[in-house]
Order: sequence, then C-alpha cells, then structure tokens
Amino acid sequence: MSTEDQKEPARVNQSWGGRFSEQTDAFVEAFTASVDFDRRMYQQDIAGSRAHARMLNKVTVLSDEDLSAILKGLDQVEQEIEAGKFEWSVAREDVHMNIEARLTDIIGDAGKRLHTGRSRNDQVATDIRLYLREQIGRVIWEAKRLQQGLLGLAEREADTIMPGFTHLQVAQPVTFGHHMLAWFEMLARDVSRYEDCRERMNMCPLGAAALAGTSYPIDREFSARELGFIAPTANSLDAVSDRDFAIEFCAASAMLMTHMSRMSEELVIWSSSQFNFINLPDRFCTGSSIMPQKKNPDVPELVRGKTGRVNGNLVSLLTLMKSQPLAYNKDNQEDKEPIFDTLDTVLGSLRAFADMIPAIECKQANMYKAAKQGFSTATDLADYLVRKGLPFRDAHEVVGSAVAVALEKELDLSELSLKELQAFSATISEDVFDVLTLEGSVASRNHIGGTAPEQVRKAVIEARKRI
Repeated sequence: MSTEDQKEPARVNQSWGGRFSEQTDAFVEAFTASVDFDRRMYQQDIAGSRAHARMLNKVTVLSDEDLSAILKGLDQVEQEIEAGKFEWSVAREDVHMNIEARLTDIIGDAGKRLHTGRSRNDQVATDIRLYLREQIGRVIWEAKRLQQGLLGLAEREADTIMPGFTHLQVAQPVTFGHHMLAWFEMLARDVSRYEDCRERMNMCPLGAAALAGTSYPIDREFSARELGFIAPTANSLDAVSDRDFAIEFCAASAMLMTHMSRMSEELVIWSSSQFNFINLPDRFCTGSSIMPQKKNPDVPELVRGKTGRVNGNLVSLLTLMKSQPLAYNKDNQEDKEPIFDTLDTVLGSLRAFADMIPAIECKQANMYKAAKQGFSTATDLADYLVRKGLPFRDAHEVVGSAVAVALEKELDLSELSLKELQAFSATISEDVFDVLTLEGSVASRNHIGGTAPEQVRKAVIEARKRI
C-alpha cells in the first residue's frame, strides 16, 4: 500500500460529516459559523437540553444513568462558560454543537445520546424563544422604570404652564405634567405590545425535530411544561421555519424607539438656548472640543439616531423571511444579530432615559413666557363667545380679527383692553379675562385626559395603579 493510500480521511464536522469526503474550506467554516454571536444563548440551550433529556428519560428512550450523566455534565459545561474557562470553537459552528461536543468530552457516549429525537432546527427555534421571552421581561422592566420617572416628573410639574404646539407653532397652553403623561401613554402601549409578543412566542418547538417531527415516542407537552411554555407548537413545519415572533419583537422595538426618538427630539429642542425650557443634567451631556461654551444633549441625540438601526433591523428580518420556502433554511442564521442588536439598543436607550428623565430641571418662567406668545388663548376666547351665544364660525372670525389687531399692536390678547375687545363683539364682558389668562385656560380643561393640573394629578395616581 502506498503512502498516499495510508493517509487518514479528511477531518469533517462531527455533527454531520459522515456524508462528506473532504474537509470544509477554512473560510467557509468561518463564514457559516454563528458561535461568535449565538453563544449568548448558552443558558437557554442548556435549559432546553435538560428538558429534552428529562423527556427522553420519561418515555424510556434515555436510561436513568445516561440522564444523570447528562444533567451533571451540563452543569459542568454551564459552570465552565460562566467562569470563562469554556473554549468556543468556530469549527463547531454554533452554540449548540460547542456545548454538545464539550458535554461528550466530559461524559462520553451519553452525551451523544442527548440529540436523540431532536434537530438543531427545533433546538435553535426553542433557544431563541426562551431567550427573547426572558429578555422581553428586562425590556418591560426598564420601560416601566422610565414610566415611573415620567410620572414623578409629571406630578412635580403638574402646574407648570408651557406652550402646546401643532406644526411646532404655538397652539394652546398646556401643562408640562400633561406633556409627560403623553409620553407615558406612548410607553404604556409599547409595553402592551411586548406583552402580547411574549405571549404569542411562548409556544414550544421542541419535538418538531428537523421539520416533520420524530418517530420516537416523545412527550411534547412534558417538554413544554419543563421550559415554562404554554403548550407545544401545533405544526412541525411552522415551528422550525418561521421567525415571525422575532419580527414581531423587532416591530415592537421599532415602535418603542420611534416614540423615544420623538421624546428625544423635544428634549433636544427644549434644551436649546432658543427655547431654554429645560436643563439636562451635565452627566447626560458632553462638551465641544473647540467651543468651550457648548453643552450638547448627546443622550437624546444618540437615542434618536439609534432608532434608525432598530428600524433597519426590522426591515432586515422582514426581508430575510419574505422568500423562504418551508421549512428551515440557512438564511435563518441571519436572524440572531438583528435580534441581539435590537435588544441591546433598546435596553441601553431605556436605561439612559430612565436615569435621565427624573433629573430634568424645568425652567418654569421661560415656559410661561413662551406660552404667552403666539396667542395661545385664542381658542379660549372663541369658546367664550360660543358660550355667549355666538355660532362657532362667527366666533372664529371675531377672534381672528382680534388677533390681527393684537399683532399690529404687538400685544397678547389678554393685554387688549375690554373696550378694544368689545369692538369685535358686544357680547364680551369683564369676565373674558378669566379665560384669556394662561392659568384660566389650562384650568378650564378639567376633564379626563385634559391638561388641567387637577386632572394631571388624578392621571398620575391612576397611572401608578396601572404599572
């Protein structure tokens, strides 16, 4: 026999190498590997393996001895990972094969029996659901912490009057507390979307195997209960191939970040020298390398910017899924990085805002002065005339004429004399000045959802019950 004949066969991946006659190209090996990013799911992968092993033992596919060895071996693997002693290998492709290979190193053949009745297809689908289910809880916790900060600020500034805007033009006076409650309501809907998303994803894919299920006498209900799922997924093809739950998570995140971007925009505007409504704490701002007077609102600006990457991750996942035939395809390896990046971005943004919002200082005098500009009580005057019996369209025209005169005289409506106001309508009397003041205007909106300080305080109490 020649030396050539005596060469050992090429080393190939132990999880699927029997079919292959040559080793994977080194570049392809690295290109197709996901372990560098999916290893953050090691806890979920180990939890899924424990549940699967217990299920196999329950249906007598796995012996008591093998189960005991597997559980002890998985404990050791988890300890090694958490101690930073685990050696991750790109050659083993992903978190699943890295853990299984190390388990087999520790306990021998029993480790090879763990994969009986399952595939990496249902394994990864289970891991991602477990991971997102847990992480959504963290997102909701941070969002509610931000909501608590908003409620504290709303309560503190319930009487603070500021201009309300439409088209970024002064429209009507509102209270700053009322404005903070608007932000609160946006976040409340975001939290509900995450809760709905978490409930829909809480179905267990284990047992779907590669795509068609398995011929072993598995107990999928047992596996689902072990992992805290509501129930097993109803269809094996769907269970391993769809990532709509991940898309839904990214959609909820894009909506949350869009809301936070709107908040950021207002914080940036309000903290500018032109508005000068608020002061952001120095610890959330930076300076300029060339302009010593600058104080830049970097945290809200960065959150506003990060909204783009989260929106991009949503589009990435939608595009990833749109042309895939059933069932699993390698394309789905590309789902994890957008998911992880979205999660990290959302958690960081929420944490920054939850820390920053309670420390905002309001400049009440500047807000009040701004609210007196732009004839913000014009609608109040129109409503006053309607209550005196004038049709609204006629009242609207009367107030428009009064505003034109006030503009010419460079006065606010409240600064016109009673005689000047009566020139526009004889129905106007001394009590008109009760509605032309900023305080009277906001106090008159004394109904559920209104900007009156009394309603703001009531809304804060009710909102705290909700969270």
